[in-house]
Amino acid sequence: MSVSEDLAQWLRLTLIPGIGGEGQRRLLQAFGEPAAIFAASGGALRAVLGSTLAERLVTHDASREIEASLNWVSLPGNHILTLADTTYPQALLTAADPPVLLYAKGDINLLNHPAFAIVGSRNATKQGEANAEAFAETLAGAGLTIVSGLAAGIDAAAHRGALKASASTIAVVGTGCDRIYPARNEALAREIAAKGVIVSEFAVGTLPLAANFPRRNRIIAGLARGCLVVEAAQQSGSLITARLSAEAGREVFAIPGSIHSPQSKGCHALIKQGAKLVEAARDILEELRWENIVNPGSVAPVPEAETDPVLVGLGRDPCDLDTLIERTGLAVDDLLARLLPLELDGRIAQLPGGRYQRLN
Repeated sequence: MSVSEDLAQWLRLTLIPGIGGEGQRRLLQAFGEPAAIFAASGGALRAVLGSTLAERLVTHDASREIEASLNWVSLPGNHILTLADTTYPQALLTAADPPVLLYAKGDINLLNHPAFAIVGSRNATKQGEANAEAFAETLAGAGLTIVSGLAAGIDAAAHRGALKASASTIAVVGTGCDRIYPARNEALAREIAAKGVIVSEFAVGTLPLAANFPRRNRIIAGLARGCLVVEAAQQSGSLITARLSAEAGREVFAIPGSIHSPQSKGCHALIKQGAKLVEAARDILEELRWENIVNPGSVAPVPEAETDPVLVGLGRDPCDLDTLIERTGLAVDDLLARLLPLELDGRIAQLPGGRYQRLN
């Protein structure tokens, strides 16, 4: 059997609806390889799957999807990894529910490189994004490949930070590897494909279905030695990744924030549950006992004593204009005149709802 014929059998196994990863692995355990599964008798298949799924396995026609996948993998930089491949990420084999197939675009060697996950809110604050980018750059500079989910907000910032360093980044997506979601991350996705790797368990052509994104979180957790949550609301999907990381025996870390910020509630909950509070990349590297510590200090230089009344009034939390007027004692026109230069200099950012926040 040729390589393409063998891969076609693996694809056929994973493209049958309703069987799922657990059923696929039961079949592989019972019969050894996909070709043997499809050559097995109906009775033998029914003993593993039951009558309905056994019938579907025999009769379902996935030829169009198989052809599309084989065409995709024939293009430079595209890969399909099976559980039997030596290049399959070994870390996933120790996690729950490892995918039978992984589609990858980019440098697949990174999938077996020591990795660390950074996740968080899609609706991140500017400071949260800056923190994620800085932590990722430092950790990647120390030799850890950064894993995240290519979502807007914290995920995108983590990928950007990692791309600045030698260990690069892995983006685990909830679509087919031939799709880019969200569209605003198109340029970032192309850079990751060129310098890192994009990974998915979902077949070529899979659209961004809501149910797929929680599923991909177990792969983020499984690939990494630990997970840092930068910002997260109480119902954030990032908390799913943190829970899966803990269940897989990985270390979980969280950055604390303001008690008034909704984006800090999830991190504070994790810390209460035993996640390790971190203030600098060194905290993570020391906890992981990572020896290759390269400039792992604080994620930003310690600011000099602040004298600007607007920056002093802003503090470290988002602040609305009325509160800032009260804190500074400035007239509204004078305050607005001071805010604009600070924003242009990149020292503050205007947030939705007319609020402002310091960026350093």
